[in-house]
Amino acid sequence: MKLTLVQQEIVWGNKAHNLATFNAIAEAHYGQTDVLVLPEMFSTGFCVNQPELSETTDGEAIQQVKQWAKQGNYAVVGSIMATDGTKMYNRAFFCQPDETIDFADKRHLFIGDEQRHFTPGNKQLDVTYDGVKFRVLVCFDLRFPVWSRNKGGEDYDVLVYVANWPKDRIDAWDTLLKARAIENQAYVCGVNAVGTDSYNIQHDGHSVLLDPRGKTLVDFEVYERTSKTGEVNLEKLRRIREQFPFLKSGDKFTIEL
Repeated sequence: MKLTLVQQEIVWGNKAHNLATFNAIAEAHYGQTDVLVLPEMFSTGFCVNQPELSETTDGEAIQQVKQWAKQGNYAVVGSIMATDGTKMYNRAFFCQPDETIDFADKRHLFIGDEQRHFTPGNKQLDVTYDGVKFRVLVCFDLRFPVWSRNKGGEDYDVLVYVANWPKDRIDAWDTLLKARAIENQAYVCGVNAVGTDSYNIQHDGHSVLLDPRGKTLVDFEVYERTSKTGEVNLEKLRRIREQFPFLKSGDKFTIEL
């Protein structure tokens, strides 16, 4: 299965510009990949203090995502700034070519404005697509290994993080992505934005696809604005888990929400 990672600049607060940018990228990959992975809040940037930019799951951004998935014959993964009643969420999505779409909200909200304006989620986004099990989490969720845990190796084959992770903490991003791949014996796909956000914070990318041993399969230059494709091999994953059945020795636990 081919995964295409889209490391791109998001113009904070300019939905029309961002949708046009990602539309061109999506169209360029029609028929060329199996899964297209976009950065966190790809349509707006991390504008958590601008509620007027949020939209429902029937809104413009998701309608565009469904169109890309259908016409490109691939799945599309990312997150949007969503509204549901009086509450706002950082809502992850996994959209399949038949326009079936699953959602889950970011569980761990970042310190500050995101915690003030958004509501945390209470479930993981787990989807099986074309025989591959995916879990999709968002940015700050990366710091919480229990929420990411692949219990017994049965939860997922590919762990995806979509992000707006800042340059000054990028070493943590690099380290934790590798740790999540190794400790969960799974492919890990981390897609980060580049550019300057509405708080004047720099984002320099470091998007990556890692294999279940933490080996880099796809990476990007710093600040590089492009898309790159790597492959997930379930047979390789099965061999690794059979040869080293580490996950079967994992401790039992429950998550209290």
